[in-house]
Amino acid sequence: MSSAPSLTDLEEWLGEYLQWLTIEKGRSRATIEAYRRDIRAFAQWWQPRTDLRELTTEDLEHYVANLRQTKSPSSVARAIASLRGLLRYLVDEGALRDDPGERLAAARRGRTLPKPLSEAEVLALLNAIPAETPAQRRDAALLELLYDTGARVSEVVGLRLGDLDFDEELILVTGKGNKQRLVPMGSTLRVLLRRYLDEARPVLAERRALQQVFLNARGGPLTRQGIDLIIHRYALIAGVDHNRVSAHVFRHSCATHMLARGADIRVVQELLGHASIATTQLYTAVSVTTLKNEYHQAHPRAHD
Repeated sequence: MSSAPSLTDLEEWLGEYLQWLTIEKGRSRATIEAYRRDIRAFAQWWQPRTDLRELTTEDLEHYVANLRQTKSPSSVARAIASLRGLLRYLVDEGALRDDPGERLAAARRGRTLPKPLSEAEVLALLNAIPAETPAQRRDAALLELLYDTGARVSEVVGLRLGDLDFDEELILVTGKGNKQRLVPMGSTLRVLLRRYLDEARPVLAERRALQQVFLNARGGPLTRQGIDLIIHRYALIAGVDHNRVSAHVFRHSCATHMLARGADIRVVQELLGHASIATTQLYTAVSVTTLKNEYHQAHPRAHD
């Protein structure tokens, strides 16, 4: 394709660009789909103009300004990265002479602090599960695992029977990019998992030979949506605002509570599977905020 792409051609270029990102850059499927949505949204906005040679940096700035009215900082930052990447690719391929995205300022991602549950709220949630029926025994093991290990919901969904080592009290967790890590299995979690596997999971499985640890009521693998529904159900029972609770909040809470109790930040980084310690440091900021609040409430000389 020798001439500059029109809007009609953009879909073809988009396919080539995303294929290049997949093969040459090794981008994940989730990233590829996000970029596809971002660029198609821009193409919709760019109509009825069709020639990308007319696109200017000012056009892009106007588009980004519109995005900021309805999108989160992280979504805007990703949209900018999507567009800049595509435009650079078009220039490299000779489809565009000038890159209007080159002077487009990259948006800074908003680093919002997580809002963890308190230790009392987590305890209320865990204690809200009767653990009498097979499903309840599954739920008790599930919520304990989320809080004890800080695992991502996708990691819990993908957990397989062979990943559980009760002799060594370790769990093999497969995270982003298929990177694996070992996380400890606490004594309470070990008891709840063993009880679920021995007494509840065979009932749920109904003779199906699935390897996923957590199964739904029909014997199939439990999904991330199913996990959040379970969490919301017990939040209502425990009197905790269900809008504040999700599998991801359990992960936040695990990290924050460990750091507040003196855990080394690199230990927490390893537990959560963070590639960069900068990500883990977000939880340090939360712990410091909690420390300051409690200090000002409790210290007799804090309000001179």
